[in-house]
Amino acid sequence: MRLATLNDGSLDGRLIIVASDGARAAHAPAPWTTLIGALQQWATAEPALRAAAAALDAGEGGFAFDPAACAAPLPRAPQWLDASAFLNHGRLMESAFGTPPIPDFDTVPVMYQGASDDFLGPHQDVPLPSEAHGIDFEGEFGVIVDAVPMGATPAQALAAVRLVVQLNDWSLRALGQHEVRTGFGFLQAKPSTAFAPIAVTPEALGPAWQAGRLNLRLHVQWNGERFGEPSASEMNFDFGQLIAHAARTRRLSAGTIVGSGTVSNAERGAGSACIAERRMIEKLAHGEIRSGFMRFGDRVRLQACHADGRPGPFGAIDQRVVAAGAP
Repeated sequence: MRLATLNDGSLDGRLIIVASDGARAAHAPAPWTTLIGALQQWATAEPALRAAAAALDAGEGGFAFDPAACAAPLPRAPQWLDASAFLNHGRLMESAFGTPPIPDFDTVPVMYQGASDDFLGPHQDVPLPSEAHGIDFEGEFGVIVDAVPMGATPAQALAAVRLVVQLNDWSLRALGQHEVRTGFGFLQAKPSTAFAPIAVTPEALGPAWQAGRLNLRLHVQWNGERFGEPSASEMNFDFGQLIAHAARTRRLSAGTIVGSGTVSNAERGAGSACIAERRMIEKLAHGEIRSGFMRFGDRVRLQACHADGRPGPFGAIDQRVVAAGAP
């Protein structure tokens, strides 16, 4: 099952069901008019949504699906927790920030709590205050969970995954360097996160969802040029482990989103899913950094694809960076 949210001007948008072919959509049946409402009563909402999805796939009703009309699948969420589950990326970021190795980095997930009140849709411009802040994209995947009890095991946590999403966790690297050193985590360095239009139930991913990991490549283009297509299968901690880590000392409410962190591969030929990582690779390979960060007017496009190049089920994130306050 594939779900999206139309931007209708309200805080939570209007929940729609997207056909398996991605061409058509239908409004979710009442009372499930928002995704957060459906997630909070998933046991009741899911059968009704699946029945509507089956009818849509059978050709009953519907309208043309327009990704540009979509908000994030959850325009706002109870909680947004982002990890660094690709250890290759984490080690490169230690070099980028000039910080000592994180204790137990290989065995204990690293995670921060981001803002969840103002997510961006897949085609929304990204207004930011200054190019001097080191504007960077970060291509990731995430999961949206049902309620998770405190102390849940990784297996219990993985069973609570209701939807899988693709996202761009925007970063301001110049601000991040200071915030990392404070020991209090990110705040100003993390603007609103953007999401691909479609959220997908795990079973609808088929073999692309295996043991709490995605077997998909994230194709990244910066201003129309190839930037990378790293595979999400190299995730060192699976989503069950990440969710259980988040729930170690507190409950997670339905609608909580947990991110994988930037998709990253040890194989340099796969390219990167963020500029900071490329800059560190350049420094290691050439002794100097050759890439700058984004400028106003730049575009980034991220889309998950299967190994054979077929587009994945989430749709694309295609965004332009603009000066805050610009017309």
